[in-house]
Amino acid sequence: MFRFGRVTARSNALTLLAAVALAVGTTATTSAAATGNATTDHTASLAKNGPVSVAYVEVNNNSMLNVGKYTLSKGGGTVFAIGVIFAANINYDVDKKSAYLYFNENVQRVLDNANTQIRPLQDKGIKVMLSVLGNHQGAGFANFPSKEAAEAFAKQLSDTVTKYGLDGIDFDDEYAEYGKNGAGDPNDSSFVYLVSALRDSMPDKLITLYNIGEAASRLSYGGVDIGPKFNYAWNPYYGTWGVPDISLPKERLSPAAVEIGGTSTSTAASLARRTVSEGYGVYLTYNLDGSDRHDYISSFTRELYGSEAVYTK
Repeated sequence: MFRFGRVTARSNALTLLAAVALAVGTTATTSAAATGNATTDHTASLAKNGPVSVAYVEVNNNSMLNVGKYTLSKGGGTVFAIGVIFAANINYDVDKKSAYLYFNENVQRVLDNANTQIRPLQDKGIKVMLSVLGNHQGAGFANFPSKEAAEAFAKQLSDTVTKYGLDGIDFDDEYAEYGKNGAGDPNDSSFVYLVSALRDSMPDKLITLYNIGEAASRLSYGGVDIGPKFNYAWNPYYGTWGVPDISLPKERLSPAAVEIGGTSTSTAASLARRTVSEGYGVYLTYNLDGSDRHDYISSFTRELYGSEAVYTK
């Protein structure tokens, strides 16, 4: 699927937005069940007011530790409240006719070395999530053949979160190639069953939606709307503004999406300014690498938090 980013390159308002920071440990604590707080006892990052900033990291090429290298010159809080491991996959076993969770060697290395790759971020108050992505095999989040099959995959996800001490799961329904290998076409029930089961099994963790693909257009079934079961949802098209069509309040949405180094600094700043002025609570970034990007990141932290970004190796 074509999109900007992964394929081609990914006051009063501040007072309102401060509330959403509670969900990721950047300010005072709040109800875990309501916000998806991790149950592990991590040190909270220094307080900052403003939207929740999210950083996707392509771990095939870059370290998750880069997420923790940026702080704000005013107050010292971490720039990024959420770091997303990009990405695990939903694969398809043709013989068993079932989907399964797959980690390539780079994702597996991050998970196996959680004590050095994940815990240091969590100790700074940064939540670490695992993104799950299609893998050109026909399996996606919207074509489970039964409720039981969807629930079985949800268990694989929740078991992974528990095993590696993660803070949640991000759904990115791209590259599934629905129908391939006889995996079946998208249906209306699968994603609802999957997200409902996952939320039931991990009520205190984060579940987020990269608002793209067949699953993202199938959020209701049988009288159940899974929109409120997500903590956050974000626009998937880098360098653009687009409000996700999901039943979540503005504080939990990111209409802005930028690719670090790929989206111009003027656009990154403009999108950040609009995020604050229109009262949205999340700012999405993609492709944080190991270079010193503090000048680029400052282009949006000035608008989001009134502060320059500082890089520390």
